[in-house]
Amino acid sequence: MKLILLGAPGAGKGTQAEILSKKWGIPTISTGNILRAAMKNGTPVGLKAKEYVESGKLVPDDVIIGIVKERLAEPDCANGYILDGMPRTIPQAEALEQNGIDIDAAVSIEIEDEVIEKRMTGRRTCLNCGATYHVESKPPKVEGVCDLCGEKLTIRKDDSAETVRDRLAVYHKETEPLKDFYQARGKLILVDNQPTVELTTEKLLEALK
Repeated sequence: MKLILLGAPGAGKGTQAEILSKKWGIPTISTGNILRAAMKNGTPVGLKAKEYVESGKLVPDDVIIGIVKERLAEPDCANGYILDGMPRTIPQAEALEQNGIDIDAAVSIEIEDEVIEKRMTGRRTCLNCGATYHVESKPPKVEGVCDLCGEKLTIRKDDSAETVRDRLAVYHKETEPLKDFYQARGKLILVDNQPTVELTTEKLLEALK
């Protein structure tokens, strides 16, 4: 199964990708994680990406496509993979096709902007180990402290209310048109966001049958 998960930032793509990845035994390729690793390690690509991310802009296509293509060539992707956060634009989707990267379905998690805003501004991240929490849905055992490594939790700049609104505007303008792109190829599946993660997973699996 080769899947793309679509949806606004904060729609829960990462969470669903993780669940499906365990269920099917295929890797989740999260461009966010690949980029964060590159930024943390201070690689040339990472430093370049950091400038864009910190100003709330999208990382350029050539940087992302290169990273993704390298990752998909690894042996654990032989039986399928889940792309989370890529493609973000129609040119990226076209570039994936031109690079011979084909998918079985593009699943879009449908959710209102207001829900997203509440969800994302409550996120907390451990800069040391990368673990993520949420003040309401997934709080750490001790407020402000990572369960895994005991380091202090922070609000990432891209989870601030202003950045969230900017990112949603970018999503509607640049990423949402991908629904039509994959619809035209007969590969689009729409799944409405549910009150719980488990129910959303259930709907997703039903839709993919």
